[in-house]
Amino acid sequence: MSKLTLVSHHLCPYVQRAAIALLEKGVPFERINIDLANKPDWFLQISPLGKVPLLRIEEEDGSQAVLFESSVICEYLEETQPGVALHPKDALTRARHRGWMEFGSSVLSDLWGYETAEDATQLEAKRTALISKFATVEKVLTDGPYFAGNDFSLVDAVFAPVFRYFDLFETLGDGDIFEGLERVKRWRKALSERASVKAAVGEDYPQRLMEFLDKHNSILLRLPAAT
Repeated sequence: MSKLTLVSHHLCPYVQRAAIALLEKGVPFERINIDLANKPDWFLQISPLGKVPLLRIEEEDGSQAVLFESSVICEYLEETQPGVALHPKDALTRARHRGWMEFGSSVLSDLWGYETAEDATQLEAKRTALISKFATVEKVLTDGPYFAGNDFSLVDAVFAPVFRYFDLFETLGDGDIFEGLERVKRWRKALSERASVKAAVGEDYPQRLMEFLDKHNSILLRLPAAT
């Protein structure tokens, strides 16, 4: 059996996708967190983009390979590892799921702007964009509990780290993004209760996220506190 090492960062939502997929598959793996503000030389030598996640694969014969990009890693795990299937068998449905995984990445792009906004105008623009995107998702969800109904999929692995941000953000005063989106709210709750989702980050995740917001002078830290 190959030895798998996930090169990671404590907060990275893209890393969480890969970690969730590994945990859902029940595949043993080692996780190494690095400081992205002070990237070690060994990491830069094996990461073409200088980003996480990386998946290092060590074969029994001593050969090694490194994969980068979370979607590539998740697809590799789905194709090579035992355990529950995380993609639909039907080709059309599978392609549709891949599209929604990309949509999840576009949500993360807006989310970055939201959490690093330094003034109210920036925040409201990204807040509006996020509301619009979640409203789009609301239209394609069924009764759940997951994106595809009863089966947990890679689309769920993509969106679970997105929703995790709001567990903290809502304590800071902005809790209306999911207003009226009942299916999205049910989906979010189901994902938050999933064992793989919980285990994809450390217990210090909220503290680290607060430190990130402070470092970026986020206006979220200056909102009226939630009551």
